[in-house]
Parts: sequence; structure tokens; C-alpha cells
Amino acid sequence: DLPSGHAHVGHVRNYIIGDVMARMKRMRGFNVLHPFGWDAFGLPAENAAIKNGIHPEVSTRDNIAHMKGQLQRLGISYAWEREFATCDPEYYKWNQWLFIRMFEKGLAYRRKSSVNWCPKDNTVLANEQVVDGGCWRCGTAVETRDLEQWFFRITAYADELLDATATLTGWPDKVLTMQRNWIGRSEGARVTFPFEHDSAAAIDVFTTRIDTIFGATFVLLGPEHPLVATLAATSPDPAAFTRQAQAFRAQDRAARMSGEIEKDGFDTGFRAINPFTHQPVPVWVANFVLGDYGTGAVMAVPAHDQRDFEFARKFNLPIKVVIVPDDAPAPDPATMTTAADAYGKTVDSGAFSGLTSEDAQRRMIAEAKARGIGEGTVQYRLKDWGISRQRYWGTPIPMIYCEKDGIVPVPDADLPVELPRIAQFTGRGDSPLAQVADFINATCPTCGGPARRETDTMDTFVDSSWYFYRFADPRNQSQAFDPAKVKYWLPVDFYSGGVEHAILHLIYSRFFARVFRDIGMVTHDEPFTQLLTQGMVLKDGAVMSKSKGNVVDPDTMLQKFGADALRLYVMFVAPPEKEVEWTDSGLEGSYRFLARVWRLVEHWAAHLGTTSPDALGVDVNAAEKAIRRKTHDTIRRVTGDIEQRQQLNTAVSAMMELVNDLYAFSEGTKTGAVRRAEDVPASTAERPDRKSTRLNS
Repeated sequence: DLPSGHAHVGHVRNYIIGDVMARMKRMRGFNVLHPFGWDAFGLPAENAAIKNGIHPEVSTRDNIAHMKGQLQRLGISYAWEREFATCDPEYYKWNQWLFIRMFEKGLAYRRKSSVNWCPKDNTVLANEQVVDGGCWRCGTAVETRDLEQWFFRITAYADELLDATATLTGWPDKVLTMQRNWIGRSEGARVTFPFEHDSAAAIDVFTTRIDTIFGATFVLLGPEHPLVATLAATSPDPAAFTRQAQAFRAQDRAARMSGEIEKDGFDTGFRAINPFTHQPVPVWVANFVLGDYGTGAVMAVPAHDQRDFEFARKFNLPIKVVIVPDDAPAPDPATMTTAADAYGKTVDSGAFSGLTSEDAQRRMIAEAKARGIGEGTVQYRLKDWGISRQRYWGTPIPMIYCEKDGIVPVPDADLPVELPRIAQFTGRGDSPLAQVADFINATCPTCGGPARRETDTMDTFVDSSWYFYRFADPRNQSQAFDPAKVKYWLPVDFYSGGVEHAILHLIYSRFFARVFRDIGMVTHDEPFTQLLTQGMVLKDGAVMSKSKGNVVDPDTMLQKFGADALRLYVMFVAPPEKEVEWTDSGLEGSYRFLARVWRLVEHWAAHLGTTSPDALGVDVNAAEKAIRRKTHDTIRRVTGDIEQRQQLNTAVSAMMELVNDLYAFSEGTKTGAVRRAEDVPASTAERPDRKSTRLNS
């Protein structure tokens, strides 16, 4: 977990759910691996260094020590002998080793790219780390910059990642839907629109509706499209052209992608030729087209696409109807108020008129391919994962730049490339490592000449995308892990975590599992068999967070009520996947229940363990039979609720029912009724300082 400081009960809920599952399996005779480690690199520690002058490693290690103590006081049964932190050189050495293997296979590459930039954290963000136009961590509005970046080619596995979601029957549907939507597979066609007076230059567009191409009356370029700079240079006012495009690039990326942004654009003054109508169409730059999505260009069909329709109405661009619904009259371009985006029959489409949309698509794709102006293709919303970060507190990227030999990997024998100890953290946009001459200056492994090291570090999601394999073999110094040990323990049988990682950690982990498979280190495809996404813990109606000042410190609750009461309350308050509103009174109720159990055990203590249930034979009365039946029914219910359904709250309810029945049963026996709390001497009653027994860790 992230060692961000002190754990609060929002964190604790996830830990307790996993611990209940682990303890249940152990009691059932299974070999259980229930590990814990620290996702220790990242921005919080570095930002603290910039603000307070505390070195990231110092603050990280201090936080780890504090949080570990909290978890141990909670009685979580982690395999602490397997503990590690991702900032340990013994761990991140294997990040670097894997990076080099991916580089050798063409899965890691470097190119100039428009990137998401957080101006507060001064670093690049992956697309998945931009939430509602802001940085996923601090919420600051994200900007766009052009930088040389390292990428992982996750798109090489796009089809497999998508198709395999059908096999993840132990995952919540909402997570699978989020992953399918993020991968975003679209079948369509790529078509080339040549420029009117320059046949050597052309615009490639991707469309899922080539059947509407006769209604394409203009072309839209995203402001990031490479042609924008070319067109700007030859326009009458290059500076104004560039300023307009740059203004669009700076707008909220998420709103641009969703189309929710106020649509804006400008005419470039250039025209392209629609390859099917052979008529010139104007070329515009539009803010709702993203230069790195699809081809970065759109053939605009305003009669049959709502966003194009709104844009055409705003700028008085022509609208041409080319699809007529099967059961309705043809729309009138002059009076239509929304785009007619349904399939139907083609009209005013030359030789392709009178066809169904599906038939027109097949024939038009064949025609485009025959003429060399396009082809059928598949497009993905998923983009390659940009992993370069201009920060210090991360894994150094193990690459060297040589004037003679180009980009050269660091030899395996020289790994890890360790972070140098630096004292100054400025928060500037360039990498802090770029200021450390002893780190930058290197020798080329190929020619032996002078060279320089890469100064960017890896996205911290790299660290967490394979740590589960390292838990199977955490002290291995010769390889990332022993494949035989991983084959014994992996894939993970039960994984609990927040739904916020559905398109981050979880999709990256699925990608890494396939990379390890393809380099021969694992034999499975999927890393996690069953996934439970626990609900958030709320306080005063808001998710617990230090920034909101509404966190509950588990140490305070432990001092007052003990570990068992806290664990029981977290289990009982709601089904694991549901949100929980924290109340101290609910925890007090769990404490009182455990006191009832304690009194029940004390009441029967003299008799417990002295008689085997089997020795009772059949000579039992009706009450004894009923309580035995209730006991076995409770065992059945608790086992099913925990193991099969993970409904921990109903498992607790079943045990509460049994305790009630045991109290009632006791009244009819020679021992008599169990004393009430007010009848018990202070030495054994619910004294405020009394702790319930702590589960061993």
C-alpha cells in the first residue's frame, strides 16, 4: 500500500476484508500467502521534500514504520517476513530488468508526444491519470506539452486484454465494463482525403460510419495533429493560427474527449477532396477532436453525427442527408434539430445509393481498398502507456544515450541503476536527476565512449504492476522471481482493492502478466482470479481524507475499544462492496456484543473442554438438540457467507443470532442465565479500559 503517512479506518476496511478471507482459508486447511508491501515511490514524498526539505526516503521510511505498527496493532495476519518496499534497490532493479526486456521486444520505445502535464506536480500524467480534466492526485487542471517520452506498447495486447474480460467471471461487472470502455475497440475504415492543390499531402481519417461518407461536407483536425503546424506555417498569419490551435490544446482534455465542451474551431483556409464525391471540402481545426485519438482527424458528417451537427449549425457549414431511416421520411437538412445517427438506407450516394448501411459499409471499404485510398481497420481508445516522469522519487529508466551508438540499455550486470542521494528539490519541470553530474555522465556500454544517462524516472504504476509476483519469492537476488514458486502461488485467488484502480493498476497488471508470460516466466494470462472492490468509508457524508479533515484514526479506536471490536464493526456495518457511513456508536455496539460473548464464555468456562460433544450420544433433550442444530446451521451460513459470497456482514449476523440463542439456552440449564453486564463485578465487566482479545498476527 501507499505509505502516505498514517492509516485511517477507510484504509483499514480493505485490510480487514482480506484478513478475514486469509484466516478463514487457513482454518480450512489451505496454505495461505497473505503478504503486504509498500508502494513507496511517488509524488507525495517528493512534494513533501520540496515543501519541507525532508528527503523522500526519510519521510517514506518513517511513514512505513508508523503504518506497519498500526497494522500489527490491528492483528492483521500478514506474512511480514515477505515484506518489501518498491523503493528498495533490490526491488526496483527488476523494474529496470523488465524495462530492458520490453525494449528488446519492441514493447518499450521513445518518441515525441503531446503529453498531459500537471503544472502543480510538474510531471507527466498517463491518460488514465487525468480525471475530469484534472490531475488524479491533486486535481489541478491538466495542460498539454510536447516532450520526448518513453512508452510501453500496451496496445500490442489490446485485443487480448479486451477479449479476455469474458473469462474474468470472478470480477465485478462494473470493473469489466470500465476496462472494456477504456480499451474502446471500434471497427471501421481508414480513408484518405487528399489536399485540393497538393496531391502529395493528405489527411487520413478513421470512421465507423463509412456508409455516410457522401455526406462528409468538411474535415476536422485536432489541434495536436502534426498537419496543424504545417498548415500554420503556410497560412497568411502563422502566429494567429498557432495561437488559436494552442488555446484549444490547453482546454479540459476530458471535456474535449466527451464532447461536453463548448464546440469551437476555425477554418484553416485549406481544402481537401472527398475521395467518394470528388468534391472539395473545407479543413477546420476543432477543439473537440483530439490529435492523439484515432488518426487525429475526422470526416465530419453533420446530418448523421450529433457533434458534427452542432458544429455545422454554429459555423453555418453545409449539411447533407445520405441515410434515410427505414420507417420514417428523409430528414430535411434545413429544419432538422438533431443528427439522424441511426442506420438505414443510403440515398444521394452515387453508385452506392439504395443499400442498407451494413451493405454500404462492406462495399465502400472494398472500393476504398481497390482504389488505394483506404481500408477496413480497427481503432482503439486505449493508447500506449507513457511512463516517463520528470521527478526524482521513482525508478531510474535504465537507458544510456551515446552520440555514436544511439540509445543503449544498461547491461544487466550493472543493474540496479540506483537513485543518487540529492539534497535539493525545486519542483521545476525538468528532472531533478538532470542536475546531478555524477549520475548523468556515463560510459557507453557498446563503444566505451562518453555518454549520458536517461534522467526521467518511471511512472510509479510500473512498481505496482507486478509486485504480486515478487511476494512469491521476495529475497531472490538472481531473478525477479523463481517461475516455479510463482506457479505454486499465482494467479492470486482473491484480490480486494478500490474500484478507482479499474483502469489503472488493474489493467496495467493484466498487461504485465502477459509480458511476463511472453518472456517465459509465468504460464497464466490473468494475474487475479477473483476481485472484490470494497466500498469507500464516509464520515459526515464525504469520503474520508486528510484534506477534508474527517479521518478517524484507528489507534484511537483501538485504545478505546480494542482490535476485535473495530474489526467486527468494519465487517458488520455493510456488505463489503457498499459504501459505509462511519459512526462511533456502531463501534460501541460491536464492543458490547463482544462483551456479551465474553460473559457467555466465562459463564460456561468450567464446562468447556471437559466433555466431548460425541460423548453426549443421543441422550440429549430437545433444547440441546436445538442448540446443536443452530450451531451447525451457523457454521454452514458463516462458511458460505465468507468463502463463497464474501458477505461478511451476514456472517456476523448469523453469529449474533447464535449468541442470542445460547443466552436463551443457558437460562434453561443448571448453570442458569448468563449474568447481565450490570451484574458483573467491575473486574470482568465492560470496563472502559478493557481490551478484547487480539487476534494473533
